[in-house]
Amino acid sequence: MDLSLLRRYGLITLFSVLFALGFDWLFVPNSIGLGGMTALGQTVNHLFPAVPVGTVVLVANIPLFLLGWKFLGGSVLISSLYAMAATSILVDLFDVLFTFSPMEPILASIFGGVLIGLSLGVIFAQGATTGGTDLIARLLKLPFGWLPMGKLLLGVDLVLLGLVSLVFGSMESALYGLIALYISSVVTDWVLYGMDSSKVAYIITREPRAVADAVLHELDRGVTVLKGEGAWSGEDRPVLMCAFKQRQIVVLKELIHCSDPEAFMIVCNAHEVLGLGFRRYQKNDI
Repeated sequence: MDLSLLRRYGLITLFSVLFALGFDWLFVPNSIGLGGMTALGQTVNHLFPAVPVGTVVLVANIPLFLLGWKFLGGSVLISSLYAMAATSILVDLFDVLFTFSPMEPILASIFGGVLIGLSLGVIFAQGATTGGTDLIARLLKLPFGWLPMGKLLLGVDLVLLGLVSLVFGSMESALYGLIALYISSVVTDWVLYGMDSSKVAYIITREPRAVADAVLHELDRGVTVLKGEGAWSGEDRPVLMCAFKQRQIVVLKELIHCSDPEAFMIVCNAHEVLGLGFRRYQKNDI
């Protein structure tokens, strides 16, 4: 048995449960629109209570998955079918098994956005989607690769969120939903891009060899020497560039200070770092 495949589907299952729980616990009893195909399901369920939300989501996803098969390939589609079926079935199952009481809508919006964003981020990270606008956003990621997944989701979901507001006859439903959507998009992007908290340091020093050797041998990180020139002095001034993990910053600063107490260092956040010692590139990476 492939342990990596088992782990992948185990995570998809676990966070599909969390997604369904967050929706039934925090969104449904407070009449807060979630956006996307789930919003369509909420709309149909509100007009025809006998039709479950999850069933609407399953049916509405059929044409999207046919489109996804063409552009994303079988692997992404199969895992997405599983995630979509799991979340849809669990949403209907929890709705039958449990009755959740309403709470303060702003609390429901905030914590609902966190739960949904966390769930979607982990599911996306496993190469799957939950269907609907998640799949649309995944498709849009192909031509617009520079846009973060969370922001793509936010833009697509806003359209159907307006539909929920009209059907529920409440602007508050849409406004609370907008809060939840924004939080969800931020958390999704944090899970996908922020957990690998890497940094880039630019080091200007009169002892480039000593600093580079210390970083190479003590920190086990690569160093690139860039050619620089002092604007005032006109002297050649090598600039060392080094990518490293957030947890290594204290050791890095100590190494540089010991090698050259007068060194000048700039540390920047790195959105993504690909290569040896970091993440590897994967086709259709998000």
